[in-house]
Amino acid sequence: MPDRVSMNARWAGREVSGPAPHAADVEAFHDSLPGFEATPLVEVPRLAAGLGVGRLFVKHERERLGLPSFKIVGAAWAVHRAIAERLGTALPPRFDATLAAARSLPSGTTLTTATDGNHGRALAHMASLLGLGCRVFVPFQLSEERIAAIENEGADIVVVGGSYDDAVRRSAADARLHADRLLVSDTSWPGYETIPAAIVEGYGTIFREARAQLAEAAGEAAGFTLALVPAGVGSFAAAAVQSLAAGGCDVVAAEPLGADCVRRSLAAERPVAVPGPHESIMAGLNCGEVSHVAWPMLRRGLRAAVAVSDDEVRDAMRRLAAEGIASSESGAAGLAGLAVLLREKAFPHAGDGTVLVVGTEGVTDLDAYRAAVAG
Repeated sequence: MPDRVSMNARWAGREVSGPAPHAADVEAFHDSLPGFEATPLVEVPRLAAGLGVGRLFVKHERERLGLPSFKIVGAAWAVHRAIAERLGTALPPRFDATLAAARSLPSGTTLTTATDGNHGRALAHMASLLGLGCRVFVPFQLSEERIAAIENEGADIVVVGGSYDDAVRRSAADARLHADRLLVSDTSWPGYETIPAAIVEGYGTIFREARAQLAEAAGEAAGFTLALVPAGVGSFAAAAVQSLAAGGCDVVAAEPLGADCVRRSLAAERPVAVPGPHESIMAGLNCGEVSHVAWPMLRRGLRAAVAVSDDEVRDAMRRLAAEGIASSESGAAGLAGLAVLLREKAFPHAGDGTVLVVGTEGVTDLDAYRAAVAG
């Protein structure tokens, strides 16, 4: 197998543990969010035939609570858990309980994080809903349009002269120095695990929706046999493993060439950092270090990881656009990864299987989208 694809030598198959322990609470909490609705699961038979797979579905995260990505499902639940942890109390899994608890926090309490785009915007959105401040650290190469979108949610932006991973370290240091900061990071390191684990739990809603939507479309016995998800630090891929792997679905992570920390970690059978700069067009996936809390799940349950090029992602964006699905660069990474796997014949059973591709974003940078789709 070429370096583009790393199969997991320690894959545990269906022995991977099932859904997250707080799955019922997460579902109840998300249902309580004003305006919360499921995103569509779109079957694309023409695209499936062109690629040579049995059935192909795209879970299109074009909008969640007015934001053009999936991130809010993780950020919202993590903020709920972070506020409960700060107050030292359990909170009912309802947004009104979160709101009441936020009002009892000391004046000046500020949510903080690092982001390469959508997590920071989602956190700023939650801060605005709860009447809290928000401070977001971003790498210097983040586009002006993405920075403006975060600022428009009410956040203060700190531009870091380095990579996303440098921004993570700056946000953690800032939270240690200021008692009024409440760190809500979607990546993890030793000693900081509870909140990133809650983000993984929050992401599980997407896969519960997808399973239910597939059952409605194809019958109760239907299930996905292969799922392609963008990697980043691995939290979203860990959620896919938690939700799908025990049911017999092979979960594969897709990530940029040059920021393929999950693929390299699988190959080495230990976490491997990929030094920056990470300069792919896949904003949100330019991450060089695997989340500490995600790695054990990926180590046991991720079937493989695949690295994709910018050109392959642009091609995937055009293929999706032809099906009426407008996706960002990161959102198209899964489809690009599927095309590489099929070309390399890594998953022969895909020809008669049911494949899920999670498109994690709608259009987040209109100029970049138009340029990519125009070819």
